[in-house]
Amino acid sequence: MAREWVINDYSGYKGLVLQECDTQNPGPGEIRLRIEAFALNWGDMDLMLDRYSFSFNNFPARIGMEAAGIVDQIGEGVTGIEIGARYCTLPYFYFNKGASADSVTIDARYVTPAPKNLSAVESSSVWMQFMTAYYPIVELSKAAPGKNILVTAATSTAGNAALNIGKIFGANMIATTRFEQNRDYLLESGASHVIVTGENEIAATLRKMTDNHGIDAAFDPVGEGMIAKYSPALARDATIFFYGTLDGVFPQLPIVDMFQANATFHPYSLFNYVEDSNMQAKGTAFVYKALEEGKLRPNIDRVYPMEEYREAWEYLRKPRTKHGKVVIETGL
Repeated sequence: MAREWVINDYSGYKGLVLQECDTQNPGPGEIRLRIEAFALNWGDMDLMLDRYSFSFNNFPARIGMEAAGIVDQIGEGVTGIEIGARYCTLPYFYFNKGASADSVTIDARYVTPAPKNLSAVESSSVWMQFMTAYYPIVELSKAAPGKNILVTAATSTAGNAALNIGKIFGANMIATTRFEQNRDYLLESGASHVIVTGENEIAATLRKMTDNHGIDAAFDPVGEGMIAKYSPALARDATIFFYGTLDGVFPQLPIVDMFQANATFHPYSLFNYVEDSNMQAKGTAFVYKALEEGKLRPNIDRVYPMEEYREAWEYLRKPRTKHGKVVIETGL
């Protein structure tokens, strides 16, 4: 039988259970992947605590929105997908059809061919980080020389991807981190400037780093503990792209600063752009091209076997000296 990791309530990753399960046949419009590898994401951590952009329909429920595997069955009405080919899942509102298993059935609209010359582990770690960053940085903020974009928690995979992509387009990318030891990594990743939080008055520092213009956009997964610290440095018509709650608290907005800057608060989820076929096509085309040209590359921190999924989460939640994706290999 196949295996799956599930939770039975919103108790977090410590409640994960590995169990045997039946392999499901794909329905109309679906395919089935024999999963080779799946990646951990902070959004999954929030989902297991019921503080994400969707909730489970029922329990038990699988976790995981990002996987790579071999197509082994195709449902009615699916065309253009070859049995035996490696495909990746694109992050979407997956509800109970998570990828933390040996096999998953998924709507064919939410898969894409694995990038050429990447392993299964590498392929499973591409789409969440780079597409999460692509839309707010490129499509919405219009990254270009003269644009000032703040990336908080910049050592996260999505934050680091934002630095990578912003650098490609020549924007002034400003990264925040809690630790001085991360400075060189962030500069190598594309940051023009690095702010070590706790050692700087963030808004005043941002003014200096932008020649007093202020930031045109913020790409922020932190929450309550960060927005008010940079909001006095919002430029005219700035946008705050808020995509997570690393500090566990939804923010109280700095309304006065936002009034004065005519700023917009944009609760942002990649899934809404994946569900838009035109935007999905733009995002995947950009990532494929950037990978092919060597402008982007997946960075893998650690790989764990299927049986050590909980240990992988324990590692992910701790402060790390290395950076990159944490991935599970199923061994199939």
